[in-house]
Amino acid sequence: MENNFLDYRNAVAFNPEKFYKTTLFQSERMMLGLNCLEPGQVQEVHEHADQDKFYFVLEGEGLFVVGDMEKAASAGMVVLAPATIIHGVRNIGHERLVILMGIAPGPTTSK
Repeated sequence: MENNFLDYRNAVAFNPEKFYKTTLFQSERMMLGLNCLEPGQVQEVHEHADQDKFYFVLEGEGLFVVGDMEKAASAGMVVLAPATIIHGVRNIGHERLVILMGIAPGPTTSK
């Protein structure tokens, strides 16, 4: 890895049409990325068959779905979504929502 020190603020961006996501780091063992949502934007519920996921809220507030639970989380909170459990998020605040996201193992590029 060329750069072992990352400043997430350099990767924050927003798209008025849909939530923005970008990858900060990826290997076969994990992936780290950012999800950036304008107020009202949604990452639809989905699941990962073989990967555990975490969301770490950096800025803003979101309503997270994990399985049959819904809970608001704001800056400083971590939300965990184990493999095979549906999960997603909606920005319920008036401010932008920025989430550090990680999954392990990393996504595979070939099937």
